[in-house]
Amino acid sequence: MLLPRIDDDLATKAQAAGCGFCGGRLDVANYPRALRGVDDEGEESLVRRSFCCAEEGCRRRCTPPSVRFLGRRVYAGAVFVLATALLHGPSKKSVTKLSTLLGISRRTLVRWRRWWSTMFPTSRFWTSLRGRFVRGVDEATMPASLLPEMAANDEPVVVALLRLLAPISTRPWLEASAS
Repeated sequence: MLLPRIDDDLATKAQAAGCGFCGGRLDVANYPRALRGVDDEGEESLVRRSFCCAEEGCRRRCTPPSVRFLGRRVYAGAVFVLATALLHGPSKKSVTKLSTLLGISRRTLVRWRRWWSTMFPTSRFWTSLRGRFVRGVDEATMPASLLPEMAANDEPVVVALLRLLAPISTRPWLEASAS
């Protein structure tokens, strides 16, 4: 229940900030989302927090960052991070074993691994983040190499990493910056 509370906090802050385009009041405009890979925590866990500007002529949608939903992925963010961290490289045996254990297709796991090894390291988002890590991060083994860097926080390392990745939950193609 920690991740939904974090999402609620992020949504409250986004609503209080108002519309990013005109500064108008934001009304609730939540929508249902599928979330695979976690136990069903009730109907509330399947709702993506979102808002719509109340100003006539603007009415733009504002979807706050999320630690549960990473972009358009249907699997929970924690499953996406942990499954790819456990792969430790593209070994066929480890992919098959993890696929069986988690019930995620082998093809999906290979696609996630490719995302971490090719798209993420070259993204604007990662470029803006990489300097924050004193010891450096081995880009070939991400996200596993990112997890120890999150240990300095007072929260579980996976939660800290999901908070770090939250800005990309609302921007396609990793165009978010980590300011």
